[in-house]
Amino acid sequence: MKMPVALLLLLALCNAIKIYGEENDGQCDYKLTLDPRPHSVSITEFGAVGDGKTLNTLAFQNAIFYLKSFADKGGAQLYVPPGRWLTGSFNLTSHLTLFLEKGAVILGSQDPSHWDIVDALPSYGRGIELPGKRYRSLINGYMLLDVVVTGDNGTIDGQGSVWWDWFTSHALNYSRPHLVEFISSEHVVVSNLTFLNAPAYNIHPVYCSNVHIQNISVHAPPESPETVGIVPDSSDNVCIEDCSIAMGHDAISLKSGWDEYGISYGRPTTDVHIRRVHLQSSSGSSVSFGSEMSGGISNVQVGKARLYNSLNGIEFRTTKGRGGYIKEIIISDVELENINMAFSASGDYGSHPDDDFDPKALPIVDQITLKNIIGTNIKTAGNFTGILESPFTNICLFNISLSVSSGSSSSWVCSNIQGFSESVFPEPCPELQSSYSSSS
Repeated sequence: MKMPVALLLLLALCNAIKIYGEENDGQCDYKLTLDPRPHSVSITEFGAVGDGKTLNTLAFQNAIFYLKSFADKGGAQLYVPPGRWLTGSFNLTSHLTLFLEKGAVILGSQDPSHWDIVDALPSYGRGIELPGKRYRSLINGYMLLDVVVTGDNGTIDGQGSVWWDWFTSHALNYSRPHLVEFISSEHVVVSNLTFLNAPAYNIHPVYCSNVHIQNISVHAPPESPETVGIVPDSSDNVCIEDCSIAMGHDAISLKSGWDEYGISYGRPTTDVHIRRVHLQSSSGSSVSFGSEMSGGISNVQVGKARLYNSLNGIEFRTTKGRGGYIKEIIISDVELENINMAFSASGDYGSHPDDDFDPKALPIVDQITLKNIIGTNIKTAGNFTGILESPFTNICLFNISLSVSSGSSSSWVCSNIQGFSESVFPEPCPELQSSYSSSS
């Protein structure tokens, strides 16, 4: 019996993606070579006191204002020596390196009056948690070029417990701040640091290009609500590698705007490479896409990753009204351990910013490849639940072996999807046929 043309095309597409992934293997296209800055000052030269009690916001602001004068002279470095440096939010400048020495801890103030209030991001239209404005992040960059946040394993501690309590008790007037946020910036590096106890996100590049995040450790307690590690958002040429992240919610989450605001802003997240990472998520996913993805997410490669002790391993999230797309995603060479659900793709996830969204704005999920994956102590292999009016297409599974505790009979749940599988155990649902049959 001849194989239908549609199935032939699907097989060809999946095999092409499979070969492409093997050739590229998650290599980072973008890396920035760090040249030493010709000028350097210490934060102590501006009156900062590292006793964990003195507020040093003005010292950071004055130091960075002074270092702006070196932007056309090769840039400058702001050195933070060992100590506990309490501060509210402050802004960086172009051609700057913020360097935290070993034993240096930048502490976020637990007084909300020390955090500025700013407008919502245009691709979201409101704060992500509450309508209206939001708190500015602890360390910020806006329309910057060539900025580095690094150190000798220094620490940035958001002291987020008070923010988590306010969030849980609905006592916040504005959406919570992040630890480090870059907006509309290029050539950004974050490396060799530890991030602790973020109020919400830890590192949030939004509307950025050429971002390299390397060799960082990120941690928040399992009970911390909706805390997230790294969030590439409407950004391109992003490289994340050699990182260890354990969060209350998602470890790495890719986004690109929310409903009509993200559609209107129209900036996708694309050309993202993630490799050699160890990720843990207590109530969310080790790696998630969306659900705010209205500007589109494409050309993402994840490789050589260990995902462990998480509610979900890899998750694709969207819903009617989002618009946008998630496509051309290749995830390979992944170890899963102690995961409730290995793979998830949901077409009914998340809320809307307001009532002005277009319910006819249907998202597209297409060309998703998962390959060379081993899982142990997995409760459920996968749940792929697409949208009736816009099914998820070209879901390709290759060389996947999962040790599923609940048994193969209930390991997969599928609806409104189309795809292909080869060498997958447990055997996936009929919508992911591993071979052609007369019933296909």
